[in-house]
Amino acid sequence: MGGIHVTALPGEAGRHADSVFLGPGEDTWPQFLADFRAGRPRPRYQSTVRTLVGQPPPRRDLLKRNLYVAANALVVSRGCPHACDFCTNAAFFRGGPSFYTQTIDQALAEMERLPGRHLYFMDDHLFGNRPFARELFRAMRGMGRVWQAAGTVGVGLDEELLTAAAEAGLRTLLVGFETLSTQNLEAQHKHQNLHRDYNAAIRRVHDAGVMVNGTFVFGLDEDDASVFDRTVEWAIAQGMETATFHLLTPYPGTPLRRRLEAEGRIVSDNWDLYDTAHAVIRPARMTAAQLEEGYHRAFRDFYSWRGLWRNAMAKEAWPARLVQMAYAGAWGRLKWGWDLAANARVAGYAAPALVATLAASGRLLKRPDPATAVSPLRLFTSSPHRNP
Repeated sequence: MGGIHVTALPGEAGRHADSVFLGPGEDTWPQFLADFRAGRPRPRYQSTVRTLVGQPPPRRDLLKRNLYVAANALVVSRGCPHACDFCTNAAFFRGGPSFYTQTIDQALAEMERLPGRHLYFMDDHLFGNRPFARELFRAMRGMGRVWQAAGTVGVGLDEELLTAAAEAGLRTLLVGFETLSTQNLEAQHKHQNLHRDYNAAIRRVHDAGVMVNGTFVFGLDEDDASVFDRTVEWAIAQGMETATFHLLTPYPGTPLRRRLEAEGRIVSDNWDLYDTAHAVIRPARMTAAQLEEGYHRAFRDFYSWRGLWRNAMAKEAWPARLVQMAYAGAWGRLKWGWDLAANARVAGYAAPALVATLAASGRLLKRPDPATAVSPLRLFTSSPHRNP
């Protein structure tokens, strides 16, 4: 056994496995295989060498592509350069660098092996090494790909890097806003979000032709029962295409867990509930019941037909509004349909529709250069919800 949970609690995991792996597995897995062949596997393997150079390519021929909408998922870096208190990365990468990348040639070779146009970068922070990201995006120009990735608020404010990514095919950016409270950001040591203009970041991402998937955490110490409505209202007012909400969860090995344990505020160690959808802590300014109820209400309100309509009207033109309604509606209101497709093992057949939507968003969201062209639609459409 290996992974985040095993690395944080190797003693617990060791009761259920012959060998456990702490940290990344690039160096320890080959070592285990050699020990296993020799009949001497060790009970514990600790990663000490952190590199992706020479990593063998994934056996993608084993993948049943019809099961996945995003079959072209890939990772070209490990970890994150930041260290937020609620994040598991610091514990998982303890003992070595917490962020490192493939070579540009490795990353491009992996992309070349992937069929179709769509790519889904699963990296925690694809933009974390700016020189690497800039060179990667430069090399990807002209490949005809459309892709999705995760980054920080700072990506939206970095015009050069954002433009390079968009020109290389970036079409949706997952951004960890987490909270609208400066005090919460400071308490969780999420310094990369401090003193950043969230509104400006979203506006610039949209102007580059990229959709925003914002993520938020509820249950931080400055959150009271009004945080849910305030957060949803702000996200809708920004025309944020999709939003994902989470409950603060004290994962083992994190600074957050150590603090809440010392304060006696952890109410459950049932790991089945550690899915960011159940309240396993005692919040500072509301009850656990209020926290869970508000979390579910936030999802309902953001993806309600009224919420989707208001969100779409934040766009400047009707084509962009219609794409927004289709994309967010499919994301937030058709879970039953995705469950049905997954159970029928046909989810992969939705991939062409995803690619078409992503490609259309790049054309419709991007703000035209007023010196060269003005869309006729902009002459007679406007939105009262557009932020200045």
